[in-house]
Amino acid sequence: MHFHPLTDADKDEMLKEIGVSGFNDLLQGIPSVLRHPKLDIPAGLSEFEVQNLLKERLGLNQSQSDLLSFLGGGSYDHFIPSAVAQIISRNEFYTAYTPYQPEASQGTLQTIFEYQSLISELTGLDVANASHYDGATAVAEAVLLALRHTGRSKILVSSSLHPHYRQTIRTYLKGTPYIMQEFAFDENGQFSREDFMKHLDPQVGGAIFQTPNFFGVVENLMGVSESLHEAGALLIMASHPLSLSVFKSPGEWGADVAVGEGQPLGLTTQYGGPYLGYFAVARSLMRKIPGRLVGITQDSKGRRAYVLTLKAREQDIRRERASSNICTNQALCALTACVYMTLMGTLGIREVAEINLDRAYYLRAEISKLPGFHVNVNLPIFNEFVVRSDKPFARISEILKSHLILPGINLDEFYPEMKNHFLVCATETKTKGDLDRYVEALSQC
Repeated sequence: MHFHPLTDADKDEMLKEIGVSGFNDLLQGIPSVLRHPKLDIPAGLSEFEVQNLLKERLGLNQSQSDLLSFLGGGSYDHFIPSAVAQIISRNEFYTAYTPYQPEASQGTLQTIFEYQSLISELTGLDVANASHYDGATAVAEAVLLALRHTGRSKILVSSSLHPHYRQTIRTYLKGTPYIMQEFAFDENGQFSREDFMKHLDPQVGGAIFQTPNFFGVVENLMGVSESLHEAGALLIMASHPLSLSVFKSPGEWGADVAVGEGQPLGLTTQYGGPYLGYFAVARSLMRKIPGRLVGITQDSKGRRAYVLTLKAREQDIRRERASSNICTNQALCALTACVYMTLMGTLGIREVAEINLDRAYYLRAEISKLPGFHVNVNLPIFNEFVVRSDKPFARISEILKSHLILPGINLDEFYPEMKNHFLVCATETKTKGDLDRYVEALSQC
């Protein structure tokens, strides 16, 4: 195919046709602070000189590999075996397009089927779909499923659900007759059972609980599913997928829908995406599940065959009756998670989860010994927890960054009442030496 560059006259004609005076008019939806006029590259440089200049500029950045990071809050630094990248980089995986033609897409369909099977096993629910864009969209799609299935207008959401997830739900519900109501958490970061029950009325179609929640606290959901089901509503559970190997699964809690962020299953943090949102449901809801489902059958010659089944997307025949307009399955990300889970196996995933528990509990105990820092050592957690400081977090962050340490997430950006509280995460990638180095740096604040 020949390349035909646009002339200035071509560009002016196109801009005039769409009714704008210049290219910058097309960028007004992007905040000005995020817009940069140019890279400031001197004129007349050779390709070699430009490469060296960009390497120099890029060298000014610091990545997670350059720093000791204790960030978490939905995107986690986990160890990923080298075999994962090697396998997913194969051409037949890396370049595969959406499987519209099953007879030509058996490999892709099989990997999706295997992924769905593993997610079902992990969550303890009957049916899983291919995947969603990320944890936030999976949660929001679960909200729509619950409201449409029950025919009700209200969804209850724990205030300790990830702030980005709650924001995405609001976006999804904007302009609809549906209402999102939040119920509170107590001083320990656990959901308030009293406030939850107070909001549970006949208009509620479902409730969302995250465990471990955004503060890292493992919630006790005893009796929650019974209360919701008696009221004719659904229980939606969001969880860190690795935590499900050591804590009760959504199926064991009586959840109807299990959703969450699949990034910990072999995906790097990679600038916040692309990720994958896992989504599993009880059998009674399988015809309501959005996205893609892959099933297994036999062809006319009795051979095993994989097919897309129960198609629920607007791209397919259902049109306005579709359960969702989700038009992708994040297939390469789902394949990555499938490869990771297969390589690690049941025992490997459990061992990783147990190491996360060990690291977080050790770090929390050590921080509790420092004057001016406060943690609740009695709360059940997985791999992150909240620290309250007597000193401004901005000062703590400045000091720790001078030690090449990212101290955690400033919580008052999401919860103004939690001034000088920050969320600290410790995964299996942190050695005892890393944890001690972090505590030593905090002691100098």
